[in-house]
Parts: sequence; structure tokens; C-alpha cells
Amino acid sequence: MVAEAEARFVRTSARKVRLVIDLIRGKQADEALNLLRYTPKAAARTVAKLLNSAVANAAQKPDVNTDELYVKEAWVNEGPTLKRVRPRAMGRAVLIRKRMCHIKIVLDQA
Repeated sequence: MVAEAEARFVRTSARKVRLVIDLIRGKQADEALNLLRYTPKAAARTVAKLLNSAVANAAQKPDVNTDELYVKEAWVNEGPTLKRVRPRAMGRAVLIRKRMCHIKIVLDQA
């Protein structure tokens, strides 16, 4: 492991972010950033910011060539859920779940 970055309490469901994370796992860092740039998912912007942060963290270490970095591990865990109530017809109420997730990316040198 050369560097890592973690984003916690991201206001997107883990299921949506996992679709984007699965695209970049195992890829070179620059190839993953290009892939994220043209991915039409809202979570791609958050994952790209996190990947840029991990690359910047690796650049701070001596003897690390940022051109050789690849995504060694990337995973998404569920975070807490905000529960809200929405009024419905005839005095009923429906629970609205606003889900969050925690994203972590680990980079290594090839």
C-alpha cells in the first residue's frame, strides 16, 4: 500500500457508488480518472475527487512515482441512514430513507 483516501458520510447510496467503484478497481490511476470523467453517473464525480486525493497523498511520499500507481483496493460500505417522514393520503405517513456511504480507495505502485 502506497497511499489511501477515504470519504465518509457521502450522501449517495452505497449501491449506486458500487457501480462506479467496480469500473476502476485494478486499473491504473490515470486510466481510472479518464474513465470516471466520461462516466454518466453522479457518483463518478465524488469517486474522481477521492481518487485525486489518494494520488496527491501518494505524491507526498518520497520514492513514489505517480505514473505507476494503480487502484489496488476500492470498496464502499453503508453509512447511517437519515429517516424522514412524508405525509400521505388519509392521515398516513411513509418513511423516506436518505442513505449514506463510506468510500475507501487504496493505491499501490506497479
